[in-house]
Amino acid sequence: MAYLGEPVPTVPQPRLPDGPTDRPGPWLFTRPCPAPADGPAGAVLFGRDGTLLQDVVRNGDPAMVHPMAGIRSALTALRGAGFALGVLSNQPGVAAGLLGRGQVEAVQTRAEALLGPFDVWAVCPHGSHAGCACRMPAPALVTAASRALGLPPSRVTVIGSSDAVIAAALAAGAHAIRVPEAARRPAAPCPPCTLTVCRAADGPEQAASLLLRH
Repeated sequence: MAYLGEPVPTVPQPRLPDGPTDRPGPWLFTRPCPAPADGPAGAVLFGRDGTLLQDVVRNGDPAMVHPMAGIRSALTALRGAGFALGVLSNQPGVAAGLLGRGQVEAVQTRAEALLGPFDVWAVCPHGSHAGCACRMPAPALVTAASRALGLPPSRVTVIGSSDAVIAAALAAGAHAIRVPEAARRPAAPCPPCTLTVCRAADGPEQAASLLLRH
């Protein structure tokens, strides 16, 4: 895993930020890969905690990385259909000094060992009062990930379980699918989105099915 345009090392080595983490701009970890001649079918960006991975507060321990139920089959279906895949994550623990870059990437590396490679990881390392443009629900994390994939936000769908992730998608002009915070089939239908326009699914498998049907 490496930044866009850099060679892929054996051990992932994120580029150091150009300045302190209170400056605007996300960390982007990208994986160069050959694209089909006609480009990807589109891109799907997942919220990291509570959607892709079980939510562990300020997790920097790879041993605590556990995929959410249904996520493996959803990723397999989307990869098979030619979608580029990425992950979005607010990490205020970095700004608070509780996590370092190495810990953030160690979690990403473990997630890829369990779930396969992602084309981009977009991480906001700022705190809630930093005034950055990339901390969700602001849109810049989504737009930066879309740009790294070479796609306009209109060809990107964000799957998330939190208001912040869904709001960031809609503000960026991307599509959105909300899944429950716990990726399990609820006893009652998933409630509709509370934010403008997005679709709802009862888990990542159904979210992938919605995309593959359209």
